[in-house]
Parts: sequence; C-alpha cells; structure tokens
Amino acid sequence: MFDMMKMMGRMKEVQAKLKEAQDNLAYVKANGEAGGGMVKATVNGKKQLVALDIDAAILKADDKVLIQDLVVAAVNKAAEEAELRAKEELKKATEGLLPNIPGMDLSNLMG
Repeated sequence: MFDMMKMMGRMKEVQAKLKEAQDNLAYVKANGEAGGGMVKATVNGKKQLVALDIDAAILKADDKVLIQDLVVAAVNKAAEEAELRAKEELKKATEGLLPNIPGMDLSNLMG
C-alpha cells in the first residue's frame, strides 16, 4: 500500500539532498582542450568558465580567427563534460531516495 506521508517525508529529504548537490556543483570541474592542447578551458558544474589557458605560441601567430575558434572549441568541450559530471553528481545525490518512476527526469533540476 502506498504511504503518502512517508513519500512526503522522502520528498523533503530529496529536496535537501538536491540543494546540497546543486551547491556542490561549483566544485565539479571539467576540462576541454583544442588545438592539440594549445587552448585549455575549465568549466564547473554550474556551467561557468573558471579558467582559460592559451599557449603563448598561438598568441604570436597573429591569427585572431584561429584563436577564437580554438577558445570556443575548448570551452564547448569543457562545458559538455561539466554537464555530464553534474548530472552524475545529482544522480548520486538522489540515488535510493526516490522510487524508479518511468518518465520522471530530474535532470532539469541541475540549476
């Protein structure tokens, strides 16, 4: 038999765990690089660019378009990896707290 009060108690626990996990996403870091490592970007789990390293050799190349393309590519790679890691962290935070309900997707709670 389904116990609604028990489920409501679980939801408060889930909310607290999700809030904690969302707060911790700032500490999840993911890296991306382009141009054979000449441009490196680091993005956190909140999808914020937190570091960018550009090799001095390409700065001397005087090719603005190339540098821009490499920065965009590195940041996009880091952002994709950060999103995957953030989803994993949120999944771990709520594991075992909710019943497996088909179609229930909590990925939009990533923040």
